[in-house]
Amino acid sequence: MAQDLERRNDFPEFGGVELPSFFSLPSVEYPPLPDAKFLDLYERLLAGEPDSETYFVCLARLYKTRLKYERILERQPLPTMDQVGPRGLLQFGLMSTRALAHFMFWRKWVFDIDNRAGQETGYLFEPILASAMGGIPLSAAASPIKRHADRSKGRQVDCILQQQKLAYEFKLRVTIAASGQGRWREELDFPVDCRTSGYRPMLVVLDKTEDPKLTQLVGAFEEQGGDVFVGPRAWEHLDSMAGPTMAQFLERYVHRPIDELLAAIPDDLRALPRIIMSVDENEASITIEGEPLYAIRRQPEVADADSDSTDTPLGH
Repeated sequence: MAQDLERRNDFPEFGGVELPSFFSLPSVEYPPLPDAKFLDLYERLLAGEPDSETYFVCLARLYKTRLKYERILERQPLPTMDQVGPRGLLQFGLMSTRALAHFMFWRKWVFDIDNRAGQETGYLFEPILASAMGGIPLSAAASPIKRHADRSKGRQVDCILQQQKLAYEFKLRVTIAASGQGRWREELDFPVDCRTSGYRPMLVVLDKTEDPKLTQLVGAFEEQGGDVFVGPRAWEHLDSMAGPTMAQFLERYVHRPIDELLAAIPDDLRALPRIIMSVDENEASITIEGEPLYAIRRQPEVADADSDSTDTPLGH
């Protein structure tokens, strides 16, 4: 963090230490650091930089979540036949029985690790943006935003700025495939719920890709007197609300990585590159178009067929 904020000179005890890139962690280990009391260093850091405590909290949250997901990849068990067996009826006879059985296991394991990634991102992404802006995310139970159709029910909010009476909805991208009909109705109702609860609805969409759904959502916010920020204007708004120190955090740890990822995806994605995956008791490895990603150490837990909460009942 001192390196990010160009304050290495304030910490001479770390003068000769070469630190790895943050995004190479936790796959690589930090070099040995000089003996120093953490709290003394932390207080020195806070004393010299506005918002440095928020910066530290957000960076620690990002690192902790990355470390947790690394552990998930190491320990996510392979599925059991009890979990996937009935699904074989959908494709039985279209390939060899052995190939179908292994295909079902692969599908389920990839789904499980992606589902866990979605869960962990939900606990990370919006809270980091909210903290950077000086706001807080709130669950439906704690939210001051009430549903206009039923005032006894609250709505989850990505970020509340209480003094300004602003309620934010953060989105990476809005596309036709983004929501089912029921969920989409909820999205369109959000600005109405904000206005009737005494808050101004604010929509921040980080990707500028045009889409009819985005146009519809923008209209819904503007009809309720809300503000909308899309693409570059979204990042500019976040930076202006965050202040100079947290704007550096957003640029380095959120904006730049997301922009690089979005730039790597074709606008009209019609095919996927070849992927080779293997899993054994000790390691999972992934290669895409001949480019090795990285090997995941495996210490798998035993799957519990009765605790597969991501499955739906047979026939549903």
